[in-house]
Amino acid sequence: MHGRVKLKSTAQQEVEKKIEREKKLKMYVTARDACFTKRRERVLDDEALQLTQQLLSSNPDFATLWNYRREIMLHLETIWEEDKLQKMYEAELLFLESCLKVNPKSYGSWHHRGWVSVHLPKQNWARELSLCDRCLSLDDRNFHCWDYRRMVVKMSGVSVDQELQFTDRLIGSNFSNYSSWHYRSTLLPQLHPESLEHTLPCHQPRHSSPPPSPQMHSHHVCEEQLLKEYELVQNAFFTDPNDQSAWFYYRWLLGRAEREDMISCIFVSREDERVVAAFSRPVNALSVGLILVLDGQPHQVDWTSVHPRFKHSPVWICVLPPGTIRDISNEHNLTVHWTEKHIHRDCALYTGRSESWCRDSATDQELFSRSELSVEKTSVLQSELQSCNQLQELEPQNKWCLLTIILLMRALDPLGYEQETLAHFQTLKVVDSMRSAYYSDLCSKFMIENTILKMEYAEVRVFSISDKNLTTLCHLDQLLLVTHINLSSNQLINLPPQFAMLQCLEVLDADDNAIEELEGLNHLPKLEEVSLKNNRIFKISDLQPLTTCPKLTRLDIRGNPVSRTSNIQFELTELLPSVTDLLV
Repeated sequence: MHGRVKLKSTAQQEVEKKIEREKKLKMYVTARDACFTKRRERVLDDEALQLTQQLLSSNPDFATLWNYRREIMLHLETIWEEDKLQKMYEAELLFLESCLKVNPKSYGSWHHRGWVSVHLPKQNWARELSLCDRCLSLDDRNFHCWDYRRMVVKMSGVSVDQELQFTDRLIGSNFSNYSSWHYRSTLLPQLHPESLEHTLPCHQPRHSSPPPSPQMHSHHVCEEQLLKEYELVQNAFFTDPNDQSAWFYYRWLLGRAEREDMISCIFVSREDERVVAAFSRPVNALSVGLILVLDGQPHQVDWTSVHPRFKHSPVWICVLPPGTIRDISNEHNLTVHWTEKHIHRDCALYTGRSESWCRDSATDQELFSRSELSVEKTSVLQSELQSCNQLQELEPQNKWCLLTIILLMRALDPLGYEQETLAHFQTLKVVDSMRSAYYSDLCSKFMIENTILKMEYAEVRVFSISDKNLTTLCHLDQLLLVTHINLSSNQLINLPPQFAMLQCLEVLDADDNAIEELEGLNHLPKLEEVSLKNNRIFKISDLQPLTTCPKLTRLDIRGNPVSRTSNIQFELTELLPSVTDLLV
């Protein structure tokens, strides 16, 4: 009809778009091939810069082209004067800004900007900080920008105090800024470090020195500042209880202390002529310099971990030459030196004693690396617990609140709050069923810690934790001296390699679980009795680890699928000839 604009059909538009895309693609491929040809021929000129810029403008994630540009610029640095280089790099920064507008999270663009900033003869770091502020105002979780900002801060010497104020601003405008909370956790230990003597107040300077750089590293925050942080983060999670950012930061504030490097226990056995050393953390005995001194004389011994899979382990064993300490009428004094840390521990094996050990009685804080609480901090944590309980009454389905209540209870009194902790774990499994396995493992960990504490207080070598719904085993290095262990009626599916740390174990009861693997029953020299009734052991080969236990005389595997195997009695007698009491 006359007077009307003729509209193209959708099909026509798609055809024209396809032709246009093919045209652009052809131009792009032609330019790309030209760049590759120039690079192969080592052409490092301004024309190559222009060609790569044309391609990167539309695709800033082409890493090869950024590498080519750097090669060209490094070449130009050798032939151009400083003023000309300054202009080239300034133009490069402007070009990079346009690339970041195309993709604000371009790995190549941010990496290249960092490289250019370092090579720029006269850098304007304030401009770079301003760029970071603009980018973070658009997306406060752009980790590329955060990484670049940390580099800028380091190069420009911005103080930790200024950076902490920067996080204050971002958190104040958005409590959900996880990146700011995380950055804050790296700054606080530097600006408010805990005094080594635990005596200097938080605000008292140790000595006159320039403000620390945010790149310096420390671990502990002084108590005065820590208490202020509790108030800040509480405002955040009361404002939005379902936002996880503040809760994660809160967990960091409640975090575990670092356990002091030490040789936590030495065990000596005359019969096996073995020395077992336990450490406060996993170490590689072959590289940390362990020296055994026996009766004043250094001995050349080979240290082995408790399981072949472990190169780093908290428990290491050495076997002495035959006849070294077997004579029960002789007394011996042993010292294990950890030369890397200038630490040692002594142990005396007295006349008439078949074994001996030396260890310190340990508190909850020492065993499980919890921060020791002062009276003031205990009072504040009690107040925090009350606040979280109030919030939980308002938000009974809030998983973050429930988990934090558990952690506060653990920090204050793990044994006193045991029943409340178990009840909260049950609630967590209901309100956050997708993570019920995680909560089961965490609950198991806490129950094991509590049982170890009770054993410590009772000063016994029996560890009983039956019918606790355990799904995992942990802290097994703390059970080196245990002779009897009861793990029955739980939900364990294996005995992990770490179980081999129980070097004094004589009797194991693991009935009524779902155990399928016994990898941890590896070279337990004192193990005599094993009861594995009603588990899920399917094959005779699953019992192979027991062949490494020389004193095993009793084995009960009734109620396992393997017990239905034909000729089971004969095959087990062949596999385990030392077992005289076999129940299948």
